[in-house]
Amino acid sequence: MAAVRFAMIAQVRAYWEALREGGALPQRARIDPRGIEGALANSFLIERIAPGIARFRLAGMHLTDIMGMDVRGMPFSSLFEPADRDAVAPRVERVFATPCILDLCVDAGRGVGRPAFSGRMILLPVKGEGGADLALGCLATEGIIGRSPRRLSCGRALEERILTGTPTPGFAEEPAPFVPRGRPHLRLVRDDE
Repeated sequence: MAAVRFAMIAQVRAYWEALREGGALPQRARIDPRGIEGALANSFLIERIAPGIARFRLAGMHLTDIMGMDVRGMPFSSLFEPADRDAVAPRVERVFATPCILDLCVDAGRGVGRPAFSGRMILLPVKGEGGADLALGCLATEGIIGRSPRRLSCGRALEERILTGTPTPGFAEEPAPFVPRGRPHLRLVRDDE
């Protein structure tokens, strides 16, 4: 079951990577829900409205089940325990400002009618219309949600990779031009010889 759930994250990430042209961030207008059909219920789109603050623009039914209500328009931080919101805000801000990919472990604690469950969340930056800062995300969990609303705890980051279009100075060399030397080692053989 975990392999199926976490395959959703891989599907969303692969779709996002396929939309990138020349290392640039994908455009929001190019995102087609059919491209992530197998992960649509677990996917969401958030918009940065201030430094460290984002809100849900779109959200799949899995997030509605976790929160017990439609989360569209709600702050992204409402998905997390109050004690974890300060830890989540700078990570979310880096997704938009740097930009970077954030792949995060999450879990929800045990309570009355609320069994413990865990999962993974990925945030992928997207260029919005008119310069809006957006991120495509996916939340895949394993375990029973139980009584909602459930709040998540922020775990360790599995990946926090900065996206750059140019090499960092001093770490990469310019590619050398190809210059053939001497005679070629291969020759063309025709059928009529």
